Amino acid sequence: MKDFVLYCKSYSRDLLRLKRLLDSINKFNVDRLPFYISTPKTDQALLIEVLGQEGYTWVADEDIVTANPKASFEKYRAMPGGLSQQIVKSEFWRLGLSENYLCLDSDSLFIRDFHQSDFLSADGMPYTVLHQNKELFQIASNRGQDKVERELKAEADRVQKLFGRVGPNFYCAPAPFIWSAKVWQSLDTQFLQPQGMSIWDLITPEHPETLIYGETLLKFHAIPLIAIEPLFRIYHYDWQYFLMRRLGETEAKVAKHYMGIIYQSAWESELNFGASQKSLSSRSLKRLKRFGRYLQSYL
Repeated sequence: MKDFVLYCKSYSRDLLRLKRLLDSINKFNVDRLPFYISTPKTDQALLIEVLGQEGYTWVADEDIVTANPKASFEKYRAMPGGLSQQIVKSEFWRLGLSENYLCLDSDSLFIRDFHQSDFLSADGMPYTVLHQNKELFQIASNRGQDKVERELKAEADRVQKLFGRVGPNFYCAPAPFIWSAKVWQSLDTQFLQPQGMSIWDLITPEHPETLIYGETLLKFHAIPLIAIEPLFRIYHYDWQYFLMRRLGETEAKVAKHYMGIIYQSAWESELNFGASQKSLSSRSLKRLKRFGRYLQSYL
């Protein structure tokens, strides 16, 4: 079993983004950390067509799901992809490939050299991204986007309540996440099994995996908590990206403090693989609204 690997759960729609991520890993992965990609079995041929076969190891989502003897394969197949992917990412540890892993999203890319020491301490303990999201909340408040803080705090309150913790909200996002198999295993043995549950019952749109990981670590202390700030600069919204660019932010400047960038796929639709399922009028309206938010960044 390895100490640390990189992992990305993807699917056909994100293959162009995934190729961009793979190219950045090939360029900046100084220690040559192994990179694993999982997709549904039906996407494997297309994955190879777009990415080739070098620079990563492919595993099937289905194999990750069935690695949990308590998982319901029928529940996995019936669940919306946006939700099941959270659970698949959280269950990657069950393959026994690594003690710890960096869980990446397809819409991210590295922008400077990185090493294993960026993720693990000298004695092999994984760092944990843990913070209070104050920068995002302040920017959102400045732009009149108060619902951002309201919704994220409500989400954190719900997950915190599951574990009976009282205190400030903490966030382990944005991606990439440094995850320990020991933390996920403690969730299974100390929280889920005593209640006759599996992780497929726990993770829902109201209880996302990122918050569950953090609350599990705070509750059961499976590993020492060595907190760090987010590894990547994320542009959650196009208005945030436009604003930061107008203020002079560039990839070169971001690289001084972050090892990568996330361009959220929710608004970076030009990298969607395959033909759009939306009508011409719908796409035109979306572009018009986006241009309006670009103009708003000057106000």
